[in-house]
Amino acid sequence: MEQTVNTISLQNLAYAFIPVVMVFFILAKWSLSSKRAMIAITRMLIQLLLIGYFLVAIFESDSALLVVFILVVMVVFSSWIALGNLPVARKELAKSAIMSITISAAFTIFVITQGVLELTPWYQPQTLLPLSGMIFASCMNSISISGERFYAELSNKSSYLQARNTAFQTAMIPNINALFAVGIVSLPGMMTGQILSGISPFIAARYQIMVMCMVFACAGISSAIFLILVKDKPFQLKNTSNGA
Repeated sequence: MEQTVNTISLQNLAYAFIPVVMVFFILAKWSLSSKRAMIAITRMLIQLLLIGYFLVAIFESDSALLVVFILVVMVVFSSWIALGNLPVARKELAKSAIMSITISAAFTIFVITQGVLELTPWYQPQTLLPLSGMIFASCMNSISISGERFYAELSNKSSYLQARNTAFQTAMIPNINALFAVGIVSLPGMMTGQILSGISPFIAARYQIMVMCMVFACAGISSAIFLILVKDKPFQLKNTSNGA
């Protein structure tokens, strides 16, 4: 039997916020700050509602230049967000983060779109932008985790090599756990979406394998490049701390 995707009305969509309200209730009950979570939920709501209209225009434009521009914006924003929790000023690490994400993402995107999917044209936005978003998000999270652990290890007097190796292993934990859990504990987003839209689970599984490989790879490559590029940054961090 062919399955169709139900259109979610805005009224029905509101029910999704009931569990969210429960989390805010817990935050309030435990006297914890809910400001950051509230801002995040609000931004998510606005961004996703707007991006729906924005993507329609992009898909209809069929412009390679526009797609490249959007990819550049995604790289800059993901790099900036990745550095948010690090003890070094963002401007000191921005170049390293941008280079790390750009190199790892460009390599991974090329292999996936041209090797696995044989995408034609190469800039097809309906495919390239969603996949790129997954890759940039993976790079962003990996750099954020590895950078935070890297400087934490350095503050504990670890050598650069010790800090680098520990940071890299820490950054890979979420991705390795995801590989263990996929198919047993969870059905990831792409596979779930495709199954809900009526695609055969066998085909959906192949796409999910592709996604898991690209997310794992870009996380590892971006973290490794970032940790290499920031090798001299600890000294700048030390001088800044002493100056304070």
